[in-house]
Amino acid sequence: MAYYPPTSFSFAVYFSISDMDNDTRFQSVSGLNVEYETETIKEGGENRFEHKLPIRTKYSDLVLKRGLLVNSKVVKWCLDAFESRTFAPANLEIILLNENGQSLKTWSVIGAWPKKWSISDFNAQENSLAIESLELSYQYFKLL
Repeated sequence: MAYYPPTSFSFAVYFSISDMDNDTRFQSVSGLNVEYETETIKEGGENRFEHKLPIRTKYSDLVLKRGLLVNSKVVKWCLDAFESRTFAPANLEIILLNENGQSLKTWSVIGAWPKKWSISDFNAQENSLAIESLELSYQYFKLL
């Protein structure tokens, strides 16, 4: 059984605010990025280079896409934030699965809140699904 390199098309997303099975199925997940913000220090008398020092970590926004769902607790959570300005940060797990549906890697995303929610364009000339996109800001993630 060869697991490496793993494929990226089999995954699940679990929100702490939802126990619905449909809320785990997404078409794509992007934004699991972390990088350091840096500060540049110029040293007097040294003109060949500048010192770059790490300051803090910076996490990209998480973007989740899926077919439009009816009665989704995750969408209700988003709409509560946009309509009522009720922000309730939630945790979520993104799990990469192997060919048997078993977990290979798990990313735990902490303190996520909805930043943007959008629906794909409706076009009578195309035969495509209605896709909803969720853009989430979050505090940090950790690899479990």
